[in-house]
Amino acid sequence: MKKGSSMTVVRLAALAMMTALVFVSNYLRITIPINIGGNTSFTLANILCCLSGLLLGPIGGLASGLGSMLFDFTDPRFISEFWLTFLTKGAMGLGAGLVMYSAQKRSEGGYVRCLTGAILGCVIYYILYFTKSYYYNALLVEGLQSGPALVTLAAKIPASLFNGIIAIAAAPPLCLAIRQGLKRSHLALN
Repeated sequence: MKKGSSMTVVRLAALAMMTALVFVSNYLRITIPINIGGNTSFTLANILCCLSGLLLGPIGGLASGLGSMLFDFTDPRFISEFWLTFLTKGAMGLGAGLVMYSAQKRSEGGYVRCLTGAILGCVIYYILYFTKSYYYNALLVEGLQSGPALVTLAAKIPASLFNGIIAIAAAPPLCLAIRQGLKRSHLALN
């Protein structure tokens, strides 16, 4: 078997594994209802969404989007917006992955690059998440006026900050540790 084809199999297996890990990590959440409408969650899934991009490059966006979307299929509260979850969480992994992909081309991939990727992934995700929460959840689904819709966004800020900070803090060291283990095992993903 050629080296290139075996690396494709390893990357495909890693993609499937990261999709499964993102899916399972979505169950690690505390959901809090918001009085005006909707809900917010403290979750560890964003760590794995960022990590999938940091480990796999841009294709990691597929793992973060698919894993999160599959979770939405299992929960009646989220099933109607599975396609939005695929796009927003996928963009999170894609953003982190693009930073790592550019680093791989220059043979850089240390902590600062991982941190930059995690920050970019979270910023992209939260811009999309708050846009979705305002237009789709608050205005369209809940039928709220603009003022109350903005209040629902304000209620989501504490959980979003927690989720983003935890993802930014945890994903880069996890990425570096996993990359080292893969390198020692001669299973580097790049």
